Amino acid sequence: MLQVKNLIKKYGRKTILKIEKLHIERGIVHLKGINGSGKSTFSKIVAGILPFQGELILNQKFSATGNAVEYRKLVNYGVPEPSYPEFLTAFDLITFVGKAKGAPKSSFLTIANKFGITEYMYDHICTYSSGMIKRLSLCLAFLGNPELILLDEPFNTLDKEVIENLINMIKDYHKKGVNFILVSHQGINSLGIPISASFTVDNLTIGQD
Repeated sequence: MLQVKNLIKKYGRKTILKIEKLHIERGIVHLKGINGSGKSTFSKIVAGILPFQGELILNQKFSATGNAVEYRKLVNYGVPEPSYPEFLTAFDLITFVGKAKGAPKSSFLTIANKFGITEYMYDHICTYSSGMIKRLSLCLAFLGNPELILLDEPFNTLDKEVIENLINMIKDYHKKGVNFILVSHQGINSLGIPISASFTVDNLTIGQD
């Protein structure tokens, strides 16, 4: 599903990640590690947000650098601490991202309803709680026809009902062939998600448990 070769990420002179070779098979993957280990950095690299040295290929076909536009349409990302322009509404963002991802308009309301934000679709984001902004971020991550969805600390600030809906959506999308990387420093095995593999970020690299 995802092949990583000779990946290096630096901030200035400091090396944050150095992965010589890594292959993540299809399925639902748990990526863990202590805070500051590089989990979110790796997620942003895979999502096409951060530049890097090396090679990153999705499904043996789409390169994050060679086929960047096609690659990014197939990889969705739910950020851990989302921040959006406060003058926009959920409808504005869902419409913009949905069009960019080629999502049918009929899916917008369905996905928004799953995360309980339809009632607030036309309210400005400046009126949202942190939990509501997190729901919006998750909603955006499920738009379109992704082959891989990365969710970084997806269960933080969510209430029980929304967590259950999120778990069910992960299962449903997985049955349709969508792959997931769930990034969390906490254990998630008790949530009933069918995890196919676990990886740990440690000492600048990533290894399978």
